[in-house]
Amino acid sequence: MFNYKLTIQYDGSLYKGWQIQANEKTVQQTIIDSIKVILKEEVNLIGSGRTDAGVHALGQAANFRTENQLDLYKFKHSLNAILPDDISVSDISEVHESFHSRFDARSRVYLYLITKTKSPFYKRYAYHYHGHIDCSVLNEYGKEIIGKKDFTSFSRKNTETENKICSVYDLKWRAAGTMVILRIEADRFLHGMVRTITGTLLRAMTNNSDTSFIRKIIEARNREDAGEAVPAQGLFLYKVNY
Repeated sequence: MFNYKLTIQYDGSLYKGWQIQANEKTVQQTIIDSIKVILKEEVNLIGSGRTDAGVHALGQAANFRTENQLDLYKFKHSLNAILPDDISVSDISEVHESFHSRFDARSRVYLYLITKTKSPFYKRYAYHYHGHIDCSVLNEYGKEIIGKKDFTSFSRKNTETENKICSVYDLKWRAAGTMVILRIEADRFLHGMVRTITGTLLRAMTNNSDTSFIRKIIEARNREDAGEAVPAQGLFLYKVNY
């Protein structure tokens, strides 16, 4: 049995997220269907994690097993030729048979893009934020997020995940021209976690809140105490570290 790891980029605008859902267009199902055309078999494509509807990826990781030994160059070329324009495989490699793209991941890195100016070219890939943004203030709030903590307050209420403990390794805001970029890295992320953290930090900045405001939200373990989640189109799964 051969095991292959894919690195995948996609524009999530027209998809109901990564994970297969009945009667919905998803990234995972689209790739499985395309692989089936080439290999004449339906593989079990395992992603490193879910991304929600409208969320993009620059470096999603996934793996599948097959009895076929692939010509990697030819397979990648053929797969990209079949996949729609909003999904591409940037890399493929053979990995150990035991490799699991989800369970073997050491960390995931997300980016959230905010544009300070209205542009039709940013509409699908960034959140147009109208207020002033002070990255130094946001980075001070972000220090309260870093660490191993219960992130119930930043997770969607209706989630099947019981364990809400995550280790956030890094959180940084920076300005880049007309864009502001949040980079956050953790061992795992809960459903809606990055978008809710982003919205909460922006609200704290707007209200000129003390950093204890963030600490109290975490300690409350109550989604209603946190801010509104920012829109999906600004969020990118940047890379998965192994």
